[in-house]
Amino acid sequence: MNAKQIIELGKKAIEIEIDELEKLKNRIDENFVVATEIINNTKGKLIVVGIGKSAHVANKIVATLNSTGTPSQFLHASEAIHGDLGVIQKQDVVLCISNSGNSPEIANLVPFLKDYSYKLIGMTGNLNSKLAEFSDVVLNTKVDKEACPNKLAPTSSTTVQMALGDALAVVLMEMKDFKANDFAKFHPGGSLGKNLTAKVEQFLSSQKPTVSPDAGIRDIIISISSSTHGITIVTENDEILGVITDGDLRRMLLNDNDVSKITAQEIMSKKPKSIEKNSLAKVAMKILKDNNIGQLVVTENGKYYGIIDLHTLLDEGIN
Repeated sequence: MNAKQIIELGKKAIEIEIDELEKLKNRIDENFVVATEIINNTKGKLIVVGIGKSAHVANKIVATLNSTGTPSQFLHASEAIHGDLGVIQKQDVVLCISNSGNSPEIANLVPFLKDYSYKLIGMTGNLNSKLAEFSDVVLNTKVDKEACPNKLAPTSSTTVQMALGDALAVVLMEMKDFKANDFAKFHPGGSLGKNLTAKVEQFLSSQKPTVSPDAGIRDIIISISSSTHGITIVTENDEILGVITDGDLRRMLLNDNDVSKITAQEIMSKKPKSIEKNSLAKVAMKILKDNNIGQLVVTENGKYYGIIDLHTLLDEGIN
């Protein structure tokens, strides 16, 4: 098989799935409305059931729903009939996913799913199946053609199931008025979560260099060298008077022949950029970028608290 044939086969598979997604879009109807309202109004959680490839789809839908404000749990159909049905409470809604709707495990399970839950929603490509028969509402995921050349491997059918699950999640987000800040609460370790919720204090340097305003050149050099930031803060009773960077030192040494009597207050940069420790880290990053500086003085109630470094924020995904 040459490169051209490979490309054409890949495009053909995607074209088939796009065609089936277009059909799905045109089938979004009142049943979809009812399903979303049932899930949104439940006092319990959503249990998503599947087997085979549909089980993998169910797991992905559960992950998406949990991260977007709809508490959900996956239940494997074969495990359910061997004891795991106990996870379903009477206030829970069940979403059962099966392309045929008639596989032995699903056929045996659906009467119990119906009986044990508040409502049963079926997601199936067979409206004459046992799953459809027992469901309170049916979401039609019928496909006319799998992308698989043998028309056997679930391809278009699982894509349609996944897309419909995403559609449910998106609509439920809107119904719950679920915003970016809410999303961040469930993703505290991710880049988005950090950018929306992380505070300056979380990324504070362990080093806190400082000198008094009358410190001499030797003390200034020792203080700057004691940290990896190339900076020291000139303070008096924790009040910030200014900052001295290694760049300030170099410029001073180039311009002055006698440095023995120079003090910190003579060479410091007054009114340095600073930020309160409870501010968002992304605000600190903006100040650093806007002023083309590598470090920012961190304060607590206006007093010197520490240093935050540009590279630390970049490493943590703050932008």
